[in-house]
Amino acid sequence: MTLAASFQIEYLQYLGADGRPVRELPVALRDPAALVPAFRRMLFARAFDAKAVALQRTGKLGTYPPCLGHEATHIGIGAAMRAGDVFAPSYREVGTMFERGVRPRDVLLYWGGDERGSDYPRDSDAAIDFPICVPIATQCLHAAGAALAFKLRGQPHVAVAACGDGGSSKSDFYAALNSAGAYDLPLVLAVINNGWAISVPREAQTGAQTLAQKGIAGGLHCLQVDGNDLVAVLESMRLAIERARAGRGGTVIEFMTYRLSDHTTADDARRYRDDAQVKAAWEREPIARLRAWLTTQGAWSAEEEAAWKAECERLIGIEVDAYLATPSQPVEAMFDHLYADPPPDVLAQRAAAIALEAGHG
Repeated sequence: MTLAASFQIEYLQYLGADGRPVRELPVALRDPAALVPAFRRMLFARAFDAKAVALQRTGKLGTYPPCLGHEATHIGIGAAMRAGDVFAPSYREVGTMFERGVRPRDVLLYWGGDERGSDYPRDSDAAIDFPICVPIATQCLHAAGAALAFKLRGQPHVAVAACGDGGSSKSDFYAALNSAGAYDLPLVLAVINNGWAISVPREAQTGAQTLAQKGIAGGLHCLQVDGNDLVAVLESMRLAIERARAGRGGTVIEFMTYRLSDHTTADDARRYRDDAQVKAAWEREPIARLRAWLTTQGAWSAEEEAAWKAECERLIGIEVDAYLATPSQPVEAMFDHLYADPPPDVLAQRAAAIALEAGHG
């Protein structure tokens, strides 16, 4: 029998679970001071996450999907992107959204049920990004479309989509990667493998040995990365984005991390997940790992962290206050941006809603 094809999936890691290097760091990231700003933003993302959960528990926010344990992957993806690039998130990548210029109050508005949370600041990179996408993996197709537009226009930009391990089993994901391969698109598909598709473990929802290898079928470059290692995330994104900008096509990156929290605040992961597995995952989590490296290099201290955490609480408090003080939209707002020329039945519904709100219906 003749061999038709063969492939290998490389695994990228620089900092081990204990924070010690397992290989020489990339030249641009060998100075520990270069990683401190990103570490601060990881701490900010975790502090925001805890506050959002607390708001939901006290009835001040709707169902919220925590990002606990994903901070290195989320911050690294966003930090690698440039102005003019486009990001298509799922519903969990708040750290990446913050990197792109989305304000915490915007995220809170969205999960508070206010669509104005998707109206990102016009002076930010996020102004051209896609909004939060709850349907699984459909954002991958949106990003593929943006990447095609960049190519047709001759623009040196890259589209990045993030999905979970479960999302990589959806037809939308496969259609996106197939398009990227067929048309040689500047697309990066970031598969954030946190071990669970809600209550379905990764091994039960796909037979693939790795999730990265799914890109092989579409002709994309593929890589598996330690998603709890910020250095590895930054370097893998740099390689993929440079490849895309140079016209060498798209990449599928599988970021290996773990969902340390429930799937959402409406979930109870204790019903389907072993406590020992979660405890083991805490030994590999991203913030403790990077903290260990920065501390041993003399670039970070407990005193600096305490001061920064206090500042995070202050900054997040400002955002929470802004969210809570935002007046509700009038009821007719749900109709006003639906059609340029509303049909009679929609106008009738709008009038009825206004009358009902005014107490005349």
